[in-house]
This record gives sequence, C-alpha cells and structure tokens, in this order.
Amino acid sequence: MEIKRVSFIEAKSPGNHIFSKFPIPRVGTILLSTILKGRGYEVKAFIEDVGRPDWAYIESSDIVCISTLTSTAPRAYKIAERIKAKGIPIIMGGAHTTFMPDEALAYADYVLRGEADHSIVKLFDYLEHGKPAINSIEGLSYKDPAGNCLHNPDSSRITDLDALPIPDVKLVQEWDRMKIYPISTSRGCPFDCKFCSVIRVFGRQYRYSSVEHSLREIKDACVNSKENIFFVDDNFSANKKRTKELLRAIIAEKIKPSWSAQVRTDVAKDEELLRLFSDSGCHMLYIGFESISPETLAGYNKGQSLDEIVRCIKTVQAHGIEIHGMFVLGADTDNVDTIRKTADFAINHGIDTIQFMILTPLPGTPFFFEMQQAGRLLHTDWSKYDAHHVNFKPTLMKPQTLHMETFKAMGRFYSWKYIAKHAAKLDFFHTAVGFYGKWAVKQALEEAKDYFAGLSAALDSPEAHATA
Repeated sequence: MEIKRVSFIEAKSPGNHIFSKFPIPRVGTILLSTILKGRGYEVKAFIEDVGRPDWAYIESSDIVCISTLTSTAPRAYKIAERIKAKGIPIIMGGAHTTFMPDEALAYADYVLRGEADHSIVKLFDYLEHGKPAINSIEGLSYKDPAGNCLHNPDSSRITDLDALPIPDVKLVQEWDRMKIYPISTSRGCPFDCKFCSVIRVFGRQYRYSSVEHSLREIKDACVNSKENIFFVDDNFSANKKRTKELLRAIIAEKIKPSWSAQVRTDVAKDEELLRLFSDSGCHMLYIGFESISPETLAGYNKGQSLDEIVRCIKTVQAHGIEIHGMFVLGADTDNVDTIRKTADFAINHGIDTIQFMILTPLPGTPFFFEMQQAGRLLHTDWSKYDAHHVNFKPTLMKPQTLHMETFKAMGRFYSWKYIAKHAAKLDFFHTAVGFYGKWAVKQALEEAKDYFAGLSAALDSPEAHATA
C-alpha cells in the first residue's frame, strides 16, 4: 500500500482530577510522529486533552495510529471503530494495549507493544514494501488470515536515546494551547513498586540521554515560548550524578526555565542536588510518598520509610521548592483511619498540593494479576481505571467506603482554609487549585452514587462486604 498521510491520536482522559486543567501530553505520541515525519510522511498528532481533532484530516489519512492508557482505552476503541468504518488501517499502541493486545486487535489491524520507536518504522516498511517479514517485527501483534491473534517476541529496549529525534511539538494540533511542555530525558526505573505499569513497559534498566541531547530539547522548549517544563521521566533523579550534570548545564547556559519533575524521597538526602534543583528553576517536585503506613509502604515494595518522607518534606521546602504529594490509598493494610490520618499528615506537614489516588489494578502489574487470581476485581470498565474509582474489593473496608473516604480526604485538604490562606497571600495559582479541587471532589462524590449503583451485583457478593 502507499502511505503519504498519517494521523496520530491520543485519546481523551475520562473524568476530572486535580490537574485536569493542566494536561501533560505523553511524549510517545509526539516522538513517533516526529520519527515518521523524518521519513518523509505527512504527519499530524491530535491529543484530545489539548485540542479537538481535525476529523477531515484524520479520515483522509492513509493510516491512523492511536495511543491509549488503560483509562482512555474505551475512548480509543470508539475512535478506532469510527476509523475502521472508513476502511483506514489502524495501529494501536501504549501501555494498555501492550498488556491487552488481543483485546485491542478487535479494533485495530496492528498493535505495537512496548517501545515502538524502531518497530513502527519496520511496520511501515512492511506495509509499503512487503519487507521485512511481518513475523520478524519485534513487539508486533496482528491477526493471521484465519483471525487468530499472533504476537511476535517483545521489542528490544532502546539503549541509545540520543539516536532518537527531539520530539517536534508543532506536529500537535493546537500545540500552542499546551500549558506544560513535556520532556523525557530517561526511560526505566530501578525500583519495582507493585502497582506501577511504567516499569513493565520501560523496564528496570535506567537509560538516559546525554546532557547535550537533553539540553537541546530544553532550549527548543524555551524557543517555542514553552518555559514551563515537566520532565516526564518516571524518576528524574534515578541517576543523581547525571541529573546534576544536566542541571549544571542548564545553569551554565543561563536558560533557567520553570520546571517540575517526578522524584522519590531520596532526593532529600543530597543537599547539592536540591541546591541545583532550586538554582536551575525547579518550582515543584512531584513526589510519590504513596502512604504514611509503614506496613503499606512495605506491601507496595516502595523502599522508603515514614521518617524519610517527613525529612523529605522539610528539606525540599527549605530549598524553596513546592511539593505535590502523591498518595495511593486502598492497600490490604489500609483502613478508614489510615485514609483520615493521611489527610491530617498532608495538612499538618504543609504539603503544597496533593493527589489522593485509589489503588488501581492496572493490567500488566503484579497487583492486577493478584486481584484477578483472587477474584477481587469488581469489573473491567477500563474508563474507571483512572485512580479515582475503586475497581477491586479491599480487605479492611467496603469498596464504597474506600471510594468515598478518599474523596472526603481530598476535600479536607482542599478546604476553605486552604483557599483563604493562599488568597491572603495573593497566590492565585494555589487559590485556583483549591477551588478546582473542591469542585472536583464535589463532582466525584455526586458521581459515586451512580457508579456504585451500577456495581450492585458485584457489591452484593460476600467478598465485597469486608468489615469497615
């Protein structure tokens, strides 16, 4: 077949959460678009959380690529049905389809599992020229003429990230509406949290681009007037030596964008690293505290203690850096008291913003298989696998209790006192976050009644009625 025009679509996220107003596009969609543009194709990327898709362009494409997480899968499949009705070949990829390729092949012609930077090029070569052989393309899932799902061996993980092009954000429709510029400087994470799907896609081997390559991308962001950068690395400081080199280069080049990143509590043990964070323009760190319960932290395989969390909060804020604290509630060792104490902890320790997320059994994770094998999954409506709905049967409380108490805890944090405190300081950002947080919590609590009414059969089972 002849391929000239290609569309990439990143499906819209369901529902609302505390940072819905500041969507961060996944780099993969933009990077793969850039790779294909470099091979001479006419390419546009449509990220529904950023702007409305141009369906006229999409439906005149020779091939459409759709990226999805678990929570966006129903929307992605709906898009695929629309495209398939036009007779346009569909390629799907992303974390969800990596682990659920048979499901995705009901909607797509091809599924690229794992890292697709090389495999997508080989697939396009096959589609246009008949070579390489389809069964030699790593990470590819497809159907044979009889309709059987076939899965080639997993794709090899890329070791030389510098060989990849700098993602061209201008390929994104309405890219100028992006409030935050996503940059990836590494892949993989050396840790092994049981509920995390990232390491199942990118592995535990930590790979990173050179300082020079990352610096070029940061400069590009500033040239494009997008100086609010979010480093999307699963753990930006996994290799502290390399992170320091990059930050020193940012300072030496006098770029100093306003940036944020995801890190672990161990950053607080390195005074030099925190000083470089501050001096290079870091305004907020997203820190996965996950829990204040020692038993839960051990069960999550988190590798950190409550004392380390407390020290981290004090030390990071002492360097003038704000903290977005992320907590995951609903472990087998959690109860109502755990949730309420977590809210008290976040308030009393002055965390700047928070997300209380409900433990979610994402496909591909050890937690998913554990819940599946134990018969504890309530459903597989993937749109509700967004960390804001209960999808499994907890041990020490009812599913409804975990759901409602988590949002009530968020409501206690984003209180009128929180709003008034920041308004008095003319801190418009946090005041707005507080108002939005209250609204999101109210919406979630109202929606919960319909959600659990739809789960009445699953909730009537004896296993669902654990002691609250």
